Order: sequence, then C-alpha cells, then structure tokens
Amino acid sequence: MQKMGIAIILIIFGLIVLAFPILGVIPIALITGGLILLFSMGLLLGGIFVINENIFLGILMIILGLLALVIGIEFIFNPDLFAFLAGLLIYIIGIFFIIIGIMGIITNSSWNGVFSIIMGLLYIILGSIITNPLHLGILIGLWLLIMGIIMLFAK
Repeated sequence: MQKMGIAIILIIFGLIVLAFPILGVIPIALITGGLILLFSMGLLLGGIFVINENIFLGILMIILGLLALVIGIEFIFNPDLFAFLAGLLIYIIGIFFIIIGIMGIITNSSWNGVFSIIMGLLYIILGSIITNPLHLGILIGLWLLIMGIIMLFAK
C-alpha cells in the first residue's frame, strides 16, 4: 500500500514537472548548490586547520573551497548554470565513449566498439539537449512519471 502511495506521488510530481519544467530543475539545482556550499565550508575549514602543517595543501584547499563556494552560490541563484554543467558533463562522457569505441574497434573488439560509439553519440545528443533547463526539466518530469508508473505496476 505504501509503494502505491509513493507511485501516485511520483506520477503527480512527474505531471506537474512536465507542465512546469523549470520546477524540476530548481529543486535539484538548490539541493546540489547547498551540498556544494557544505563541501566548500569543509574545504575552507580544512584549509585553515591544515595551513600550519602544510602551507601548499592549506592554500590549495582554501582556493578550492572558495571556488566551490562560488559554484554553490551560482547553482542556488542560477539554475541555468546547473543545467549547462550537467549537459557539458554528459557531453564529455559521450566523447569518452566514442574514444573508447574507436579503441575497441582498433583492438578487434568491434561489437563493443560499435556499441560504445553509438552510446557516445546518444550521450552527446542528450548532453546537447539538457543544457537548456527547460529540456532538462522535461526529462526530469518524464523520469518521475515513468518511475511512478513502473512502481504502480510492479509487484
């Protein structure tokens, strides 16, 4: 019974996010930004405590902490940046898949290589699509809807 309730909630959220796609991106950007802010605080505090023992490591941790602080704040106040970086990351993974596929074909593992190239091309297409927060929101809504339907009919 509890699984059915969760499935219905997922379906409702999926439909809401499909109707208003940006509503799917904003909570994820806020959560990610908040987690990055916590991470930055840890880096900054760690850098301050470590700087007496190892000045290079302490300065590096402080610089990384400041960079993470800026990125976390940007994610919170600019969900477009979150969508852009998510798309860029998926795009880069697609390029790696294509490189691995070419290496697979060269080393006579042709089916694995062809599969990797096809996956790489799909990742590049997906990465190009989700750099737009509207499209990312639609994919999030579809994912919620599909997961809700699967949970509803799963035994």
